[in-house]
Amino acid sequence: MTITRKAMILAAGLGTRMRPLTLETPKPLLGVADKPLIVWHIEALKKAGITEIVINCAWLADKLMSILGDGSQFGVSIQWSVEAEALETAGGIIQALPMLCSGHHQNEPFVLVNGDVWTRFDYSQLSTHRLGQDLAHVMLVDNPAQHPAGDFILSNGRVYTDSLLDLPAIEHAQAQKLTFSGLSVLSPRLFDGLPEGKRPLAPLLREAMQQGLVSGAKLNAAWVDVGTPERLKTLDQQIRQQRI
Repeated sequence: MTITRKAMILAAGLGTRMRPLTLETPKPLLGVADKPLIVWHIEALKKAGITEIVINCAWLADKLMSILGDGSQFGVSIQWSVEAEALETAGGIIQALPMLCSGHHQNEPFVLVNGDVWTRFDYSQLSTHRLGQDLAHVMLVDNPAQHPAGDFILSNGRVYTDSLLDLPAIEHAQAQKLTFSGLSVLSPRLFDGLPEGKRPLAPLLREAMQQGLVSGAKLNAAWVDVGTPERLKTLDQQIRQQRI
């Protein structure tokens, strides 16, 4: 079985919604049940056989890099993509592509993890996924209370934009409007010809969906968007009480 061994964790955000907690601590280092949020991801990636990890950083980057180092303490190799200013999701990936696609990994897909979420998802479902001709494979979740409208439509293993006009008429009845979990497998081809600079990922995914080049699945594990101090506190309590 072929395993994707490279992943990128997005960790360059300013953490504005998490203030005042992030005034002196980068958001990825905020603790959840006595473990930094980003370490949950690193350990889960390692368990899935993903040992080469690129992490982008901007806000309080020195503190983040000093704590995690080269990854050897976790049994992985970490490379750092330092951004002078946060480049948004796709912009951060484009800057990091030389690290993600170097050597024998050139042009191979990689796993992408949004550092803002917490999950018990088995990352081997991503590390062993084969994209084929697709540009992306995305994991979707039921719409959380803070995002009831959802993001994309999942139908028969394919992902469409939020417009039913992009969905084959025969599939309307099976369509589910769901929320992007922040976990995916991406092909470097998704970014072909794009210059470095600030750029969000969602428009690129939507364009690929309109071309029929995005597959997806519903995430089958506990998942939390850790976007506010209140959600962080609730998650911490749930883990400690073994309720999640």
